[in-house]
Amino acid sequence: MTARTTRRTTTAQSRIAAVGAIAVAGALILTGCGDQTKSSGTAKANSAPLFSKLPKKIQDAGVIKVGTNAEYAPMESTDGGKIVGVDPDLADALAKQLGVKFEFTSGSFDGLITAVNSGRYDIGMSSITDNKQRQEGLDDKGKKLGEGVDFVDYFTAGTAIYVKKGNPEGIKGIEDLCGKTAAVQQGTTYETALKDQSKKCTDAGKKAINIESFQNDTEAQTRVKSGGAVAGINDYPVAVDLSNKADGGKAFEVINKQYDAGPFGIILNKNNTQLRDALKDAVDAIIKDGSYKKVLEKWGAQSGAIEQSAINGGK
Repeated sequence: MTARTTRRTTTAQSRIAAVGAIAVAGALILTGCGDQTKSSGTAKANSAPLFSKLPKKIQDAGVIKVGTNAEYAPMESTDGGKIVGVDPDLADALAKQLGVKFEFTSGSFDGLITAVNSGRYDIGMSSITDNKQRQEGLDDKGKKLGEGVDFVDYFTAGTAIYVKKGNPEGIKGIEDLCGKTAAVQQGTTYETALKDQSKKCTDAGKKAINIESFQNDTEAQTRVKSGGAVAGINDYPVAVDLSNKADGGKAFEVINKQYDAGPFGIILNKNNTQLRDALKDAVDAIIKDGSYKKVLEKWGAQSGAIEQSAINGGK
């Protein structure tokens, strides 16, 4: 090997070493930046008032997965492919308290409890009436049907009857549905209310209610609009919104006021007590700071406002 070749080899080795040193230094700098970014993100999340109360799994994920049935305007519905309404807006307010996002996915209403208990969703938020049956996993006859759920109550609403505009059948209340056809979404408390009333009809020597239960509420509305059913049963705020907006307010009208008012709740697996308690604190916080009231006013749902959240407050 010549001296010239030796010098070139030595120089090349020096350059390689230098490049290696720069690469290592760069990697260290990038690693440091990565750590800082992660730290900054965690600090940001921790700056939310109630972040520390969340389960670590939720803190790490940065997301609460929410199951809903987006067919209950103004509570939750779709607009241009986006889920909008009272519940999504309340979730946004809760997110500011908890420091994590709420990610909504729409599915069938009667599958929400199963989906939450299976872990598909962290919570369910879909105008779900809090009652003992759902808390304990019972059917409408008191028989054990499956796992129950816990509720974090955030709203209150009663049942309403809606009919075609002009009320051609002269329906004045649920007792007038004996011997007639009524439409409702299956798996709801309103389906149970119709079954209870139907029994009262037959006990009084009258004909039973012909209850038509549908997979989604849109089908029930269509049935009433077409005249196939004389009435539909739904949440009061949903029925009012429907009567105000469907066909420019010319399709339906609501009979009387709401009755049997009870709480709506966020549902959770009974083992998820830490998230449950954090959500209760968050609901109380948005009631206190006024953001809760603003959401309800935005959607015309002030009649359902509560003053304080509760866990399993339904009867």
